[in-house]
Amino acid sequence: MSEGPKLYTYKPKKAQLKQCQAQQQGKGFTSPSPSPSMASSTSAAPAQSSAAASYKKGFAPPPPPQPPKESFARRYKFLWPILLTVNIAVGGYLFIRTKKKDTTSVEEEVPEYVPSNPAAMTAKIAEATLQAIKTPTRREPIPEDQQRELFKWMFEEKRKIKPKDPEEKKLIDEEKATLKQFIQAKSIPSI
Repeated sequence: MSEGPKLYTYKPKKAQLKQCQAQQQGKGFTSPSPSPSMASSTSAAPAQSSAAASYKKGFAPPPPPQPPKESFARRYKFLWPILLTVNIAVGGYLFIRTKKKDTTSVEEEVPEYVPSNPAAMTAKIAEATLQAIKTPTRREPIPEDQQRELFKWMFEEKRKIKPKDPEEKKLIDEEKATLKQFIQAKSIPSI
């Protein structure tokens, strides 16, 4: 008469299961060391002797039961409400933001004045641009102090340039000499 596998009255920890498996592999299927609950019980001795008898017959003992694994969703069930809340908030934000952009772009596209004769309108625009081209705009002259500061700045920038070949170096030197003359002159010619 062989006894079936015994149910544990306690749940073994992972460390104990690994230790038990390591002992079974290390000893080459010798009898495992008794667990603390088996050693304290009085009925543990007959169970061990039947286990030893099954070893001698060539049968391996049943492996200890593995603890049931929980699914990912159940292990992290506290994250689901947070994830859903954040997802809804981001979706709502993006939805409202695109709605605002759509309403402003529609308002900007509507022209205020729509001419009845587009050919006449283009003729008026062409005349206005021709008049703007014919009459040059007069700018105020730049004061000499600002011109000198501008020339000094240009001179400093020319100094920072690293020429690649002798021709470029010669050109930069000529420009620096001209700028130096403008800076040292008593009066700067008007541009």
